Amino acid sequence: MSGFDRPLQDLASNAREYVDLQVDDLKLRVTKGLSLSLGQVLALVLALVSLSILLLALGAGCVILLGNWLGNFAVAAFIVAGFFAVVTLILFLLKNKLFVNGFVRLFTKVFFEEEEV
Repeated sequence: MSGFDRPLQDLASNAREYVDLQVDDLKLRVTKGLSLSLGQVLALVLALVSLSILLLALGAGCVILLGNWLGNFAVAAFIVAGFFAVVTLILFLLKNKLFVNGFVRLFTKVFFEEEEV
């Protein structure tokens, strides 16, 4: 009877091997996706920090320039703050179009792209 159940043992062995390979493939895909995502998130954070510093310097320069023109630095600071508040409100209202949909496309591409063989 050992000759009869030998194909069944081979089939079970091949099935276990296949499942192990699929698990390893999934681990590699998740690792790749997480590394690419983390790299892009860190690049985005760095860009946002740099942009924040740039906007801070630009805002300070505008306050000084408007303060000299208007003769009142407090009014100039309120004008610049109001401008940034309007820009922030516009970005908040457009957040889904600008950010969320872009991140969904990015993560979908990273995690579900087909590997070239």
